[in-house]
Amino acid sequence: MIALTGPLASPAVMDALQLTETPLTLHATLSGRGAGADRGDWPVLTPGGAPLAAMGVVPNGALMRYIAVMGLAGHALDGQQVLGIAGIGQPAGPPWSAEPSRQELAAEIARQIVASPPELSADHLARRLPMIGIWASSRLRAARMQPSGDGIVAPPEADAVRVIERHTRFSGYFAVEERRLTHALHEGGHSPVVTREAFLMGDAAVLLPWDPHRDRVLLVEQFRFAPAVRGDPQPWLLEPVAGRVDTGETVEDALRREAREEAALDVGRLFPAASIYPSPGAVCEFIYHYVGIADLPDGSAGIHGAASESEDIRGHLIPRAQLSAMVEDGQITNGPLVLLSLWLDARADRLRAELGAL
Repeated sequence: MIALTGPLASPAVMDALQLTETPLTLHATLSGRGAGADRGDWPVLTPGGAPLAAMGVVPNGALMRYIAVMGLAGHALDGQQVLGIAGIGQPAGPPWSAEPSRQELAAEIARQIVASPPELSADHLARRLPMIGIWASSRLRAARMQPSGDGIVAPPEADAVRVIERHTRFSGYFAVEERRLTHALHEGGHSPVVTREAFLMGDAAVLLPWDPHRDRVLLVEQFRFAPAVRGDPQPWLLEPVAGRVDTGETVEDALRREAREEAALDVGRLFPAASIYPSPGAVCEFIYHYVGIADLPDGSAGIHGAASESEDIRGHLIPRAQLSAMVEDGQITNGPLVLLSLWLDARADRLRAELGAL
C-alpha cells in the first residue's frame, strides 16, 4: 500500500484513477500551489505539524500509468511511501488548499491519461501534457456551456450517443481520435454503426484590439501552415490576436496574455462576441471571440511573438473602415477576423457611446 496526498488524494482524482482508498493520517503539512496539472505542479510536504489526512491505496494499472506520465516518485514518511507531492522539505509558500476547480482539472487530466491508448508510451504522454491539460480544460468548459439551440433543439437522452470503440489515430502536438458509434435519430431509434474522426485541438481565444477614439484596429500578420499546404498563394494571413487557452487559464486571461505576446499590447475592457465551433463536423476547436479596448497610437504596431513557439508576427494599424472594406471585398480570409469585423461594425456606435468615446 502507498499513501496519496495533495491533489492526488482528492475524491475526483481517486475516482478518475479507479482507486479504492483507506484513510490514513500523516504527521506533516502541505504547502504551495501545486494542482497536479503537470509534472512539476505538486505541493511540498514538510514533516511535523498538525495531522494530515491521506489516502492509502493498492496501486492498480491506471495509477501506475499516471505515475509514469507525471514522473512521480515516492517519498518515505511515517513508514509510508507518499505520492502526490513534489518532495519533502521546507514550506515553499502558503498552505496548500484544495480548490474545487483545480481538483476538477486534475481529475480530468487523469481521465485523459487513463483513457489514452496503451501503445502511447508514458514518455510520449509526458511530452503532450501541456496539450492534454488544454484539452482537459476545454472539456470542462464544454460541460458548463449553456446548450445551444435551447427551445428548438430537444435535450438529448443520456444514451443518445453510444460509443462502441475508440482509437487515437495520431498523437503529436494535436491529436486525431476515431470512434465507432451510433447516435439517436430524429424519427426515433439509433443510427447504424458509423466511424467518425475528430481533430483534437482545445479551445482558442481570439481578440480584435480596437481604439474607439481613433476608430482603428490592430491586426497581426503571420505565416500559416494550413493555407500553404492547401496551395494558397498568400499563406501570410491578416488575423486578430489569437491563441490556445492554456491549462487552468480563463479565456479573459488568455486574451490578455496573447495580446502581450503577439502585439506587446495591454487591453482594457473586453466585449464578448459570438463563441462558435468553426467546423463541427470534424474539428473539436471552440473559439471565443472578443473585441478589446486598446490605446493604438501611431507607431504602436511592431514585430512580436513568443520565441519559444517560433512565432514571427507583424502588427498592422488600420482604420476600422478599411478593415470593413477589405472584408466586403473578400480580402480577409481568416474567419474569426471576418466575424469580429462584422460584429464590431454592427455595434461600434453603441459601444463608443457606452465608453464615452464620442
